[in-house]
Amino acid sequence: MIVAIGTGLFATNNFIYMIWKLNLLVIIKMSQKGLSLLRQKEKKKMLSVLEVKRKLPKNFVEKLYESYTPLTVDKILAGMAGDRNTTLRGNNIKSNIQEVMKKLKEYGIKFERVPWYVDALVIKNVKEKQIQDLEMYNDGEIYLQSLSSMVPPLVLNPKPNEKVLDLTAAPGSKTTQMAAMMQNKGYILANELDELRCERLKYNVEKQGATIIEVNNGRGEVIGKKYENCFDKVLLDAPCSGEGRFLANDAKTYRNWSERTVKELAKLQKKLLKSAYQALKPSGELIYSTCTLNREENEEILEWALSELEGLKLENINLEIKNAIKGISDNKEVEKAIKILPSKDTEGFFVARFKKLPL
Repeated sequence: MIVAIGTGLFATNNFIYMIWKLNLLVIIKMSQKGLSLLRQKEKKKMLSVLEVKRKLPKNFVEKLYESYTPLTVDKILAGMAGDRNTTLRGNNIKSNIQEVMKKLKEYGIKFERVPWYVDALVIKNVKEKQIQDLEMYNDGEIYLQSLSSMVPPLVLNPKPNEKVLDLTAAPGSKTTQMAAMMQNKGYILANELDELRCERLKYNVEKQGATIIEVNNGRGEVIGKKYENCFDKVLLDAPCSGEGRFLANDAKTYRNWSERTVKELAKLQKKLLKSAYQALKPSGELIYSTCTLNREENEEILEWALSELEGLKLENINLEIKNAIKGISDNKEVEKAIKILPSKDTEGFFVARFKKLPL
């Protein structure tokens, strides 16, 4: 239901703004009541682990049990049983987290801080649609982004005046996060193969005011040869099967999953990782990440890289994330990677930090 208060022309811009803000507050209050009722229904509809198993692809569930302990599988499936909370980060190029929190409080929007990232918030009483109606969203002061997606840039930790490559960048969540971390100083090459996604990337870069980002539409596999030993830091958030984003009640999140797709993606990921390695300077750092849970696209990619890419070694990740576990492998080095399990607040994610040693 939408409530409109006041029509016609008003004498001053200030008065118009006051009416607009009152409109928005009324809509948000009504949305909060609706959300409260929705959450009551959600609790009743929350699926059991057994029900989640029945809904998700059988082969996917079987592969989980091959890779994890039964207790961990239950945690993963429980994290896919219901909708996730809305999460966002403040954009330090245009605002700061204190100002963002102040504005959210004015709108009656409740939130929680995230202990491992000062600029991230978990929204408790409205959904994404209501956040998208806010002026500060449309002005680029905040960015709707999953918490897990914020981890790879945090681990890479790009600094002002560094030269950074984001090899598969669209829609620009991590790219613009890195620009903010760099205080909009330095250079980021944001590459994207798909033309439509590339346009979305350009839109988000402009909206966030990230002027240090250059967008390139091309194949990530060839970037390494073109820019050999060029970048201080490289982020490869690889195309993947998206298992960490599965929601049992939303068939479109897992409809296209198949074991064949996983195998095809693993081949592409190796090519992209080789390209990322080539583009990285000696002594530089590289992040490999996916939003999936299987070993083929995660730990096995790391095992391949350690054996095939000379001078590449894994580094520890020093972030305390509540629902993260170590990488699973017979190779102790691979245990330095982290796997974030799906939950009410987080999508499933895999993150590994490499260093390229001078030869």
